[in-house]
Amino acid sequence: MPATLSNSTKTYSLNNGAVIPAIGLGTWRATNEGDAQRAVAAAIVAGYRHIDAAWAYGNEKEVGVGIKEGLAATGLERKDIFVTTKLWGTFHHDPEAALDISLERLGLDYVDQYMMHWPVALNPNGKGAETGFPVLPSGKRDILLDWSFVKSYENLQKTVVSGKAKAIGVSNFSIKNLKTLLAAETTKIKPICNQVEAHPYLPQPKLLAYCKSEDILITAYSPLGSIDSPLLQDETVVAIAKKNGVSVAQVLISWALWRGTAVLPKSVSAARIASNLQVFELSNEDGEALNQISVTKGSQRLISPDWSPVVIFEDED
Repeated sequence: MPATLSNSTKTYSLNNGAVIPAIGLGTWRATNEGDAQRAVAAAIVAGYRHIDAAWAYGNEKEVGVGIKEGLAATGLERKDIFVTTKLWGTFHHDPEAALDISLERLGLDYVDQYMMHWPVALNPNGKGAETGFPVLPSGKRDILLDWSFVKSYENLQKTVVSGKAKAIGVSNFSIKNLKTLLAAETTKIKPICNQVEAHPYLPQPKLLAYCKSEDILITAYSPLGSIDSPLLQDETVVAIAKKNGVSVAQVLISWALWRGTAVLPKSVSAARIASNLQVFELSNEDGEALNQISVTKGSQRLISPDWSPVVIFEDED
């Protein structure tokens, strides 16, 4: 019997008292002109109340226009939408200035969450820094090895004090780095979320358990895998989708909710955006079957930029 699909209204309470919708629209790689604007507007009309952006995606202006159009089309107000954007590595010395740039591009007075994109500071004066990706003569990324993400986070907290960010979070943080951050005397505001790659090929159960123990919500990016992901053809995922009469994407998104994470599917197709918000009650049997994929096949990280010599992901499961 086919599962019953319905638009997700699931939310999570965060450690700062705010509430975040469980499903958000990811805007990474929506880089063709007009794509991000149309996708965000379509998402809000479809029922999304959570939009995830970043300076590094290069489309904050379009995202902002899409938010404005979506609110106008639905009669909603700014307070009805949870908006995240992210601090890029070339701005780690001055997150307030970086957030000012992002707010201007987004056309917003504040964001609900300002997130450190990676725990790596890049040389703001390096060759190519204006693109966000300064490089050394060797071609490697120009990383400030004498600068700690703990100091970056100390600066990031100022955006909450100013009111330009309602809360702050981190992204691509391992257990080791989270422990370092939380133990620092300068860390006065706990991150509300840790946004990481998460799907049945990379479920990261140890990281999920640790974050739950610290009341930090895991937000899953690339929940369907990346471009040409083998996950979409995985026999276990396909079989569960067929059994429940739903799409493979709906299985993967519903699994993310089943395990207690927020999730950021991304698409520039209005029909697919609407479909990705429709979820079903995944059975424990199916959820555990999806958990076992990485046990039998081994974990597979699909998004892993070269940050050498800095090690980002120390604790692979």
